[in-house]
Amino acid sequence: MAKTAEILEIPATITDRGQTTVPAAIRKMLALGKRDQVVFRGLADGTVMISKKEVRAEEGDPVIGKFLAFLARDMTDVPARIRPVPNSLLTRGKALVKGVKVNLDAALPDDDA
Repeated sequence: MAKTAEILEIPATITDRGQTTVPAAIRKMLALGKRDQVVFRGLADGTVMISKKEVRAEEGDPVIGKFLAFLARDMTDVPARIRPVPNSLLTRGKALVKGVKVNLDAALPDDDA
């Protein structure tokens, strides 16, 4: 027997400036974080769907993209500037994170908590 999908209905108020807050339950459902973007899709029957905007790798962060482009240009234009990372810096970095355990699969904590 197929399970019937439940519909989550949460009222929200539109401000004088045409803005609203995405309710916490919806943010959690869509796995939205701060600065994430959403996409609204209006259907012919008047239904509006909201979903998380998926960022393609080539879109990414515009600041990081510009910085990486700068580095690529600089390495091409002046390859003599490329130097290996000194062993002393690698050793220092390893010492700074020694014993730190990170679970890359764990959810990030809520900023509001």
